[in-house]
Amino acid sequence: MTDLSSTSLPTTQAASPVRQLSVFLHNRVGALLSLVKLLHDNKVEVLGFSVQDSVEMTLVRLVPTDPDSAEQVLLQHGHSCASRPIVVVELREGAHDLGHALSALLAAEINIHHSYPLMTRPGGFPLLALYLDDPEIGSESLSKCGYKVLSQGDLSR
Repeated sequence: MTDLSSTSLPTTQAASPVRQLSVFLHNRVGALLSLVKLLHDNKVEVLGFSVQDSVEMTLVRLVPTDPDSAEQVLLQHGHSCASRPIVVVELREGAHDLGHALSALLAAEINIHHSYPLMTRPGGFPLLALYLDDPEIGSESLSKCGYKVLSQGDLSR
């Protein structure tokens, strides 16, 4: 078996996929802050998030440093949440690189259901979180086009 950790090959999603948690919150002032504080108090940081607001509820999608611990804490405190694998891709040329990454996904006929940037930059480059209809094929397509696809280990501290 070959050890890929010492090579310069892009990380594949199969190594340990980045996981996104989706949580419904009541649409109240301070609800998002309470969620972030709850996770922080349990040694889990939020690396990126997306908020989809409605009249009564808000859907928060977030990438935590430790998805297992985050999910456990949320469930213990009465929050229902769902966990899904996502693709996190590093854009080495910033916004200019976005079109090329989207072209790679189009060529593989992969649909993007939602996307948001992450607040962390382990390699100093912008990161884009993508929820795709087929994360494995999407990761493979991006990797073949020279993009670094990050694993959960690349983001966790």
